Amino acid sequence: MRGVVRSEPRIDFNSAQAARFDGVPDPEVLAFAADAGRILVSHDFQTIPEHFRQFTRDRQSPGVLLVRQDLPVGKVVETLLLIWEASEPDEWVNRVCLLPSLVTIAIGRQT
Repeated sequence: MRGVVRSEPRIDFNSAQAARFDGVPDPEVLAFAADAGRILVSHDFQTIPEHFRQFTRDRQSPGVLLVRQDLPVGKVVETLLLIWEASEPDEWVNRVCLLPSLVTIAIGRQT
């Protein structure tokens, strides 16, 4: 999301392409994000929620933000910036958040 980094250069944002996640199974992507302490931003409403549910049975996750692909890029950038500015990373642990509504679902062990 070049728009996020362009708007706020202090954000440490890595794309799936840069991380070379194309074709990598969801559980491996979730493990990488957890090991790196990164919140995962994904368009995958089909498989990520179930894999996240399974993952958080045994491990803690920094969280997942699910973004519909049909949303205007500006709206997504605005929402991601709002999350970055108005929350702390520990607020997202083991949670899935639907963008842009910010409906949040706690899954797995809560600390």
